[in-house]
Amino acid sequence: MSQPLRDLGAAGQALWLDYLHRRILDDGELAAMIAEDGLKGLTSNPSIFEQAIGGGDAYDGALAEVLDQGDREPMALYERLAIADIQKAADIFRPTWEALHGRDGYVSLEVSPYLAMDTQATVNEARRLWREVGRPNLMIKVPGTKPGVPAIRTLIGEGVNVNVTLLFGLAAYEAVAEAHIAGLEAFKASGGDVSKVHGVASFFVSRIDTAIDARIDARPADDPARALRGKVAIANAKLAYQNYLQRIASPRWRALAEAGAAPQRLLWASTGTKDPAYSDVLYVENLIGPDTVDTAPPKTIAAFKAHGKVTASLTDDVDAARGVLAQAQSLGLDLDGVTAELVTDGVKKFADAFDELLAAVAGKRAKLLGEALNSQAIRLSDPIEAAYAAGLKTAASEGWNRRLWAMDASLWTGKDENLWLGWLAAASGGAVSVDELEALSARVSAEGYGHALLLGMGGSSLGPQVISEVCGAAPGHPKLLVLDSTDPAQIARIESQIDPANTLFIVSSKSGSTLEPNILHRYFFAKAEAALGKGAAGARFIAVTDPGSDLEKTARAERFAQVLRGDPQIGGRYSVLSNFGMAAAAVLGLDLRALLASAERMARSCAASAPPAANPGMQLGLALGAAAKAGRDKVTFLASPGCAPLGAWLEQLLAESTGKQGRGLIPVDGEPAGRADVYGPDRVFVFLTAAGENGDAKLADSLAAAGHPVIEIGVGDDFGIAQEFVRWEVATAIAGAVIGIDPFDQPDVEASKVKARDLTKAYENGAPPPTPRPTAAADGLTVYANGMTAATPEAVLKAHLGQARAGDYIGLLSWTDRNPDHEAAVTAIRSKIRDRTKAATVVGFGPRFLHSTGQAYKGGPNTGVFVQITATPSPDLAIPDRRLSFGQVEQAQALGDLAVLEERGRRVVRVDLGHDIDGGLERLARLIDRALPDH
Repeated sequence: MSQPLRDLGAAGQALWLDYLHRRILDDGELAAMIAEDGLKGLTSNPSIFEQAIGGGDAYDGALAEVLDQGDREPMALYERLAIADIQKAADIFRPTWEALHGRDGYVSLEVSPYLAMDTQATVNEARRLWREVGRPNLMIKVPGTKPGVPAIRTLIGEGVNVNVTLLFGLAAYEAVAEAHIAGLEAFKASGGDVSKVHGVASFFVSRIDTAIDARIDARPADDPARALRGKVAIANAKLAYQNYLQRIASPRWRALAEAGAAPQRLLWASTGTKDPAYSDVLYVENLIGPDTVDTAPPKTIAAFKAHGKVTASLTDDVDAARGVLAQAQSLGLDLDGVTAELVTDGVKKFADAFDELLAAVAGKRAKLLGEALNSQAIRLSDPIEAAYAAGLKTAASEGWNRRLWAMDASLWTGKDENLWLGWLAAASGGAVSVDELEALSARVSAEGYGHALLLGMGGSSLGPQVISEVCGAAPGHPKLLVLDSTDPAQIARIESQIDPANTLFIVSSKSGSTLEPNILHRYFFAKAEAALGKGAAGARFIAVTDPGSDLEKTARAERFAQVLRGDPQIGGRYSVLSNFGMAAAAVLGLDLRALLASAERMARSCAASAPPAANPGMQLGLALGAAAKAGRDKVTFLASPGCAPLGAWLEQLLAESTGKQGRGLIPVDGEPAGRADVYGPDRVFVFLTAAGENGDAKLADSLAAAGHPVIEIGVGDDFGIAQEFVRWEVATAIAGAVIGIDPFDQPDVEASKVKARDLTKAYENGAPPPTPRPTAAADGLTVYANGMTAATPEAVLKAHLGQARAGDYIGLLSWTDRNPDHEAAVTAIRSKIRDRTKAATVVGFGPRFLHSTGQAYKGGPNTGVFVQITATPSPDLAIPDRRLSFGQVEQAQALGDLAVLEERGRRVVRVDLGHDIDGGLERLARLIDRALPDH
């Protein structure tokens, strides 16, 4: 041992290492420092671990080994690495600890700095870490904040060794010293052996001079405060030591000492010199005294080892130290204010370092998972890039990732958002019983159904449809058809594909009172009864609904084969990973555990411990929110074939969640790709590419080059679709926070339902609403335009479409059978509109869109120009036990939606095709072609 280090130990001061890296544990360096330099302990903190784990590839092998044992979120991965290091370091120091009878030889591990202002959370985490490390020479680091003080008392009172960190001011030190003594007294009173409990109070030194010196340097050159440069921190520490000496001389302490208690030693932290004008061993040399600890980084230890000098400096010139602090006070340097700021700043710096550490772990995890984790790349241009960067910074400093998973309603509007976050648990499989679903899957296979027909609307139908179209059915399981329409032709078309006697019917409705699934249930239940006999149909039906709903009661009464319950705290559009989506997956015979495991991989990527900068869901949400606030609110999906079905689900999620209060995102799905020059400056482009398929990289590059935000997502395999459910649910919630709305309500959806309900009652009472007077009619088309007097349909449409301005979008809302021919016809029209106007175009088929994008069309930004397309259904279909037909319901829904759009001041005209729908769509296409502006 060098003479300075030997002398330091002889002076009663223990030297601890302020550094930890797996290398020094494995190569013998730490053991050598103990043997050769008299090292007595070691401290770690988030900054140290960030440099160790994130600063290179030394931990990559260990991380891969942990992942081989099972995937984990970033915090859990970090803790596995950190705890292993702490345990090994503690074992290396164990002989020291035993030789000194527990008076030294400690290794410190810090509780999460995110918890610095939460007493109970700090206590809980400290207890957990104490148990998991399982070493008697461990100290748990707890910040000396006001909420940290009672945590320190509680932990010491339970026999946990505590290293109090982030102490700067004398008042704060006195509070934690009192907490330590009170904790020992409580432990003694409970029968504990106080000789087994140890603690230190880490007083940070150089940071005080850095802050005070900056204030001094801002003053004139002749200011008397100049004489105090580099002196305040040392003076402050010397007086803290005097406080310590008085405390251990008190009768109260002597009573504990007689029972074997060791004092809470002062530990000098932050002893590396920051100012190059000062000696590199300034703080070590000036703070040497008995029963103290100096924790120093390797560089400072090396410097002191080379040329340090040991004197009894800590008790030298105490009166001069008091004079320094008095002078600092009289000159207005505000030491109390500075130390208070340093605590706040210290907590933030450790939290920032923890963010960087967890982000590094998350990045390494993503790299090791490879194609098992869907990819994401975001390309933005100014000013959105700047707004996005600011959003990441705000989200990190305000802990949005943790607040989301803590179900903190203040992240949004502070109303009841916390009651609608059950989808977070669903993302990790927490909303379903896999055993129950696997039993359903086995029964369906054994019963040999030819088809399964799901009857639902909105989230109850869109999620299952995506799963079915992307993943298909396993051998021996039925093909799944989804019916979410009241259009008679669409119902008849689906009916023609099935044998009611050999079909499993899934009636899916969260509320159990939604009109469409209820009347579809009545229709197909009657068909099944006709095929199977009265009383036998129920065995072919299952229900998915929330507990206690009318549907559940009906299902019990009609002896359905099974009722699967939803979670009332999950809204319909967020319900795909609950029974509303997983029941369909079970019927299809999919590997539910693998599907949910895929979802959970993304949930871990978006977990509370995944900082915004490394959290794909938060990154996406922040980017979309920043884009929306910059006027780029048309989220345009360009998907490869394997991902294309996802668009319909995304439409509902984004539109119904964010489109309200005149704000929101307008999803654009199914619009054919065009050249970069046909798009206006209101777009965000999302490229979704399935594994094994080629995305349009050339178009993505050209759009990015033109200044459009471009987001590229790669989906690893079919089950990767579950990861997108999670990513986009998180992103939508975060985008809602950026936009400033509640992403879980849908205030404008009910308005159309009320209108439709009133109109259907009128039909049932034999008093259908009066037919409005047409604005114009020609060539089999009848146009209704409230407030317009144009003589021809072409003139009406020309005037109507001519209202579209920059930032507007044009919507075609078709109340017809959503069959491939009609979809193709409407798509051709929208392409022409887009190419000629550069306006974004959206398409909805009613009543499907009412439960999806209809919310945004009515409650979002008033930038939509709508063309409603209606027709006379022929033939119509009767609804069992009702005095109205499906065609009348469809007409009521269309007229109700039109009325609400008009009430909300939306620009809308109605074009009725009459009985000839196919021909009418052709004529409408020609009419719009003439009405559009020339190229």
